[in-house]
Amino acid sequence: MMKKLFGILAICGSAVWWSGCVSTVDGRQQVGVPFIKDQFHGRYERPVLEVWKAANDVLGYNGNLYSVDVMRSSLEATVEGKTVWMKVEAVDPKVTEITVQVRTKNGGTDLELARELDKQIAVRLATGTLPAPAGKQTGGTALKPEVKK
Repeated sequence: MMKKLFGILAICGSAVWWSGCVSTVDGRQQVGVPFIKDQFHGRYERPVLEVWKAANDVLGYNGNLYSVDVMRSSLEATVEGKTVWMKVEAVDPKVTEITVQVRTKNGGTDLELARELDKQIAVRLATGTLPAPAGKQTGGTALKPEVKK
C-alpha cells in the first residue's frame, strides 16, 4: 500500500515539476506555460550572415539586445518587457531559416510580437531600412504644398 502511495506521489510531483518548464530556441530551459505555441518561423532566400545582421538590427532597434551567442546562432533581447529569442540557421546555402520565440514575464506567449519582429526582419532584408516599431510615433511625412512667389 505504501509503495503505491509513494509511486502516485512521485508521479504527481514530477508532473508538477516538469509542467512549468519550456525549451528556448537556444537550447536552454525557461520557466513558462508549456504546450502553447510560442515560436514563429520564417525562411528567406538570403545568406545566413545577412539574416543574422538584420535580426541583430531589428532587436537592437525595438528593444534591448543583451545576449549574442555565435556558437548557438542565437540572439536574446527584451522587447516591450518580454523576452525574445531568435535563432538563425542555414537550411541550404541559399535559404536561411529564422525562429522567433517570445515569452512574457509570467511565462505566457506573444505570437503577435513574434510575427511583427519577423515582418520587420523581412522589411530590413528587402529595403535595408527599419519600419517604425508598433506604438512609436514617427515624424510626419505628409507633403506640404509649395508656395510659389
